[in-house]
Amino acid sequence: MNINHLSRRDFLTRASLAAGALALPRIGSAAPSIPLGKAEHCVFIWLGGGMSQIDTFDAKPTRGDGKKVAGCYYDIIDTAIPDAKFSEHLPQLAKMADRLIPVRTVNHNVIDEHAAATNRMHTGRLPSGSVVYPSIGSIVAHERKSAAEGVPAYVVMGYPSATRGPGFLGPKAGYVYLTDTASGPAGLTRPREISDERAARRNSLLETVRQDYLGRIGDAAPRDYDEAIAEGFRLQGGDFMKAFNLAEEPDSVRAAFGDEFGQRCLLARRLIQRGVRFTEVGFNLNFVNGAGWDSHNAAQRELHVLIRGLDHVVATLITDLEANKLLDKTLIVIASEFGRPAHFDAGGGRGHHGKSFTCVLAGGGLRTGQCVGTTDDLAMTVAADPVGVPDLFATILATMGINPGKSIMDGERPIPVTDKGTPIAKVFV
Repeated sequence: MNINHLSRRDFLTRASLAAGALALPRIGSAAPSIPLGKAEHCVFIWLGGGMSQIDTFDAKPTRGDGKKVAGCYYDIIDTAIPDAKFSEHLPQLAKMADRLIPVRTVNHNVIDEHAAATNRMHTGRLPSGSVVYPSIGSIVAHERKSAAEGVPAYVVMGYPSATRGPGFLGPKAGYVYLTDTASGPAGLTRPREISDERAARRNSLLETVRQDYLGRIGDAAPRDYDEAIAEGFRLQGGDFMKAFNLAEEPDSVRAAFGDEFGQRCLLARRLIQRGVRFTEVGFNLNFVNGAGWDSHNAAQRELHVLIRGLDHVVATLITDLEANKLLDKTLIVIASEFGRPAHFDAGGGRGHHGKSFTCVLAGGGLRTGQCVGTTDDLAMTVAADPVGVPDLFATILATMGINPGKSIMDGERPIPVTDKGTPIAKVFV
């Protein structure tokens, strides 16, 4: 048809179709050359609230006063990485910084809302009205599965949320969770008053209902959910639940890990030994300083208590994984939803800051003992080598042997596993 005779409707229709075609991924196009690691497991340590980078792993010599003078709230110390400085409250990790990679230039544009920033740091993307994106843990679970029969691929130690969930990948890529280490996951623990015989009768009735229902539907979603329920029953009696019996560990080991956060990290090692691929360990205790890592107002004055706890437990975890010959097989990630600014608010605390903050990688067979990225004198802006959240995710996936350039299917639509992320090449051996 001659363009001069196109109607306005025809023109808009053809233009929209052309734009849509350009937006589609090029199926079968060559993925960029990327390094792939050989890590088997990931421990994702989540500091809910927003860890202050200038008070921890990107400490600066400019000293703040908690009032009008911006700067680090603490003294700084040397580390095993030349020219890298940590807060004085990270002495153990400073000495073993040769096992760490502080990524100091992670950045995104979500600063005003914790839930939105938490979603960004779990899914690597902005929310979409048409796609519910999976979390990084669910992507690893989907791609690598569990490393042994009878255990889940993905465990969350903390409170559950959709942000940590499987999105369009469905229940089979979901997580098992617990909120403390006093017992195993509540959903997998049978009440004491339910005998074996009573449980068997219930399961028999449930099986009858299930088979009748599944015989009358063709939708894949209920079937996926049903398979997830069946997996839950299998987990109840397997080796997985034995992982939660921390009393099996020597008293000296349990004592070395210390408080609840430490016991979660000890449990993470026990889960790794049984084949769990991805474990999120929450360290967002707020009773120590009143607000956890969300250090507004007076919470900043007691932030050192949390930092010391992080230092001790992560150092203990690294040492423990080394002793069990698991560190090279296990990627440790320390992350939070954003950082904090160098200046103080009216109450002496710090606000939110997403333009440049620090996440830390350790183990995983990576080339540790180096920093990625540099920031200005107040750890506020990127000076060199910015790392977007998709880049961080691409690095995690590549370390776990997953091609960050591949796509996974949402129905008939291919979705890239990262939002155009590129792995940080210098961290791979």
